[in-house]
Amino acid sequence: MVRRIFWMAVGAGATVWAMNKANEAVHRLTPDSLSGTAARGALHLGDLAKQFAQDVKAGMAEREEQLKDDLGLHGTAVVEPRGDRRVLRGEPQYRAISAAPGSPAAALPPSRSARTTPQTTEETPRRALPPRGGTPNRKDH
Repeated sequence: MVRRIFWMAVGAGATVWAMNKANEAVHRLTPDSLSGTAARGALHLGDLAKQFAQDVKAGMAEREEQLKDDLGLHGTAVVEPRGDRRVLRGEPQYRAISAAPGSPAAALPPSRSARTTPQTTEETPRRALPPRGGTPNRKDH
């Protein structure tokens, strides 16, 4: 008789456990629960993407500073020559000017080949248009 009661209690406990698991699975598979899970996953993914973008931006700034240090570019596009350097005759002297980051061409002098005076061109005569109404080679029979 004790054996029967023992196995009956084990069966009842297993049934309660299986019912709880089944109810949890049903609750997880409802549309509201699925949409909530998807929304939480999307928010988590967005947070990870934002963190990644911040890490990349910090790495870019760090690398840019390294390159500026290595190349000696700290806001100037042209470096002033030292006083002990010999200057060739006819070589123009340019002072270092501050340029926007990423645009060293702003400090360069204008090229000598650029012309500042407007050029005039001769006007070419226009060709006469063919007369309207058809071409002379057309056969109208």
